[in-house]
Amino acid sequence: MNMAIQLPKIDFSDFTTTPTTSTTTPEDDNCHNWGGWSTVVDWDALSDHPEENFGGLFEYEMEEETDRTVSYSKDENLASSEADVSEDLKGLRLVHLLMAVAEAISSGNKSHDLAGVILVRLKDLVSPNEGTTMERLAAYFTDALLNLVEGVRGMGRGTRVGGFHYNYKQQRTGVLAAFQLFQDMSPYVKFGHFTANQAIIDAVTHERRVHVIDYDIVEGIQWASLMQALVSRKDTPHLRITALSWPGRGRKHISTVQETGHRLTVFAASIGQPFSFHQCNQDSHETFNPSPLKLVRGEAIIINCMLHLPHFSHRTPTSVASFLTGSKSLNPKLVTLMEEEGAKVEGGFAGRFMDTLQHYSAVYDSLEAGFPMQGRARVLVERVLLGPRIVGSMARVFRGEGAWGEWLKSESGFRPVSMSISNHCQAKLLLGLFDNDDGYRADEAASNKLVLTWKSRPLLSASIWAYSE
Repeated sequence: MNMAIQLPKIDFSDFTTTPTTSTTTPEDDNCHNWGGWSTVVDWDALSDHPEENFGGLFEYEMEEETDRTVSYSKDENLASSEADVSEDLKGLRLVHLLMAVAEAISSGNKSHDLAGVILVRLKDLVSPNEGTTMERLAAYFTDALLNLVEGVRGMGRGTRVGGFHYNYKQQRTGVLAAFQLFQDMSPYVKFGHFTANQAIIDAVTHERRVHVIDYDIVEGIQWASLMQALVSRKDTPHLRITALSWPGRGRKHISTVQETGHRLTVFAASIGQPFSFHQCNQDSHETFNPSPLKLVRGEAIIINCMLHLPHFSHRTPTSVASFLTGSKSLNPKLVTLMEEEGAKVEGGFAGRFMDTLQHYSAVYDSLEAGFPMQGRARVLVERVLLGPRIVGSMARVFRGEGAWGEWLKSESGFRPVSMSISNHCQAKLLLGLFDNDDGYRADEAASNKLVLTWKSRPLLSASIWAYSE
């Protein structure tokens, strides 16, 4: 009998599983209103002319921006409707400039200087810490494109064309707070975690021992809800989790995984869940080595691969492929895969870039609609989670990397496993907690795949697989 995962608030390192409301603090009074912006870009109109060359817009945009700045400064009492039109126009101009950069990059090395000039202009126009949603989003895409141009030019790691100089490696102190806010703002995190957990529960109904091998455990919040579901069974199985630690991420990464293991152990003991935790240090950040794993006869092996937020974008395609391929030797009972629905593989870089810009525009729009925030809280989520994701995604967009679900479909030995009715019902229940206007939906893309969408725009997919020799 299938059992849906419960959604009550749990006490696990101050994480919650239900939405909360926001509050405004005095220091937020001078900040722009998160809830006052709506999607301003007519994506369909832009998509009708994918072949259009945006490079010629640069001079026009600079002249128009100067003229409007002078005009607007003469009248500080513009009507609110006129101010909204101004913001809409600026948002559209930013999209045009970003697309001009993408077009220049697509045109080859001779156009990279033009891309650099436009990016310097964009850097002057936007900031990741203030302005409308489109302006802040454009700021991160500007930095992502700057990094890409540097990489294509073959410049040194420490060289900068210009940028906002985010120190992403030192963002750890804000991760917990940002994670809490992010999962309260949207179903993004819970959708992936709960869909995977329900699939695991369906697969291990008659198992006495369950061993999850987690590719990127982060804070381990996914496993708290799984424990709650397992412990409610009459014959509670023993749960063992092995978290992989990867070289190249420093000692802090190793200690963070250890802290996660301790937190999970304490939580399991508090609810009576038989549990053990192991940390498996890998020798290479590119190659998965299953030999150090401690395996016990009779365990049901579960491979868990989370590639969506808040799991960061430091994983290379080689590393992901090695992990999924190497897991075959473990004869897993189930493989759970969560990934962002990104750019289409077909077409050139400019088209893939527009897909990516649309994707994150939908993400920002969904967060704004579900949890209107202001000031430092908003900036924290964007700076710690979304900004690094956008910047880290650009190289993959440039290379035209495809979806891992499609890769598994063609990989020998893996077969799709149909989602249960419990999983479908759970997804609808979860989405109902966050949105009453049908903005979020869970669409069945295949028998083994659910896609979280925002106003028909795919955000995240969850698929489940089994391995058959």
